[in-house]
Amino acid sequence: MMRTQLLEADGRVTRGGEALIDRWRDTPDSRIWIDLQGASPDDQRALLEAFDCHPLAIIDAQRERHPPKIEEFETHTLILYRGISSFDAELNYAPQQVAFFIGERYLISLHPSLAMSIDRMWEQDGSRLLAKSPGHVALKIMHLSAGFYLDSLLEFETQLSDLEDGLIEAGNDSLMKRIISYKSRLVKMRRVFNYHQAITQELMAYDYSHLPREEADTLHAINDVHERFERLHSLTQMYYDICGDLVDGYISLSSHQLNITMRVLTVITAIFVPLTFLAGIYGMNFANMPELAYRFGYFVLLGVMLAIGLALLWVFRRMRWL
Repeated sequence: MMRTQLLEADGRVTRGGEALIDRWRDTPDSRIWIDLQGASPDDQRALLEAFDCHPLAIIDAQRERHPPKIEEFETHTLILYRGISSFDAELNYAPQQVAFFIGERYLISLHPSLAMSIDRMWEQDGSRLLAKSPGHVALKIMHLSAGFYLDSLLEFETQLSDLEDGLIEAGNDSLMKRIISYKSRLVKMRRVFNYHQAITQELMAYDYSHLPREEADTLHAINDVHERFERLHSLTQMYYDICGDLVDGYISLSSHQLNITMRVLTVITAIFVPLTFLAGIYGMNFANMPELAYRFGYFVLLGVMLAIGLALLWVFRRMRWL
């Protein structure tokens, strides 16, 4: 599906399809935003070649799993961005690659399926930002997309807090599996945010002709996007560390509980070893055992065994093993 927004020199905005491209070519002071959603590779290539986009940029944009990056060519700047089509508080998200071809008078956005940030920008501020520059539209889309990431991450913080309480009160293997799955998702997200942070750092460090830093509005927009991705990266790192601490804490708590159990069993064993020893001696059937003929031998032996048991209990209690 192709949709276009044409901003003419007098400020009029026209929305339509492919027919607006010819009007844009005939009016040198106009600007156009072309959004391609789910278009075939052949259609994408034909359109991009018509705008004189570099062949290497087209190849990168059409690769399914290309890492996010920014690269400048003679007639345009390419930004590959990892957007989202869905994301929830359980960190279940469906990423999709979004490619921006930013020219002096045009912006071409490519994405395989619905992109929430592009749809919102298309309906709200797309034409207003297009009047500033096509680069402003791309930066704002990235900013909005990062906002969707941020909202879900902050909701996940509540889930993580509840999970931490549950793990402390009644930890089990099911909670551990959830934490491990969260760690895996956070690692993948941290890698994506690291790429995005690198893009904005490069925009802040180097001059791109289609995203010039000398313009105050452009620099401000770059800073906004950079700060949001920096926060996302730090949040995912913090949540990953918290999940790791929860795993380590659960293992330590389980080991501590096991040590307490083993200590109690050790105390029981230590008490009954001497008693079993005495019982074993007097359980032997030898004829010449003087204590067997003693009238009160049985009661004396029980008393000795009781005294040994109580003495050992007192010793272990003094050692704080009980």
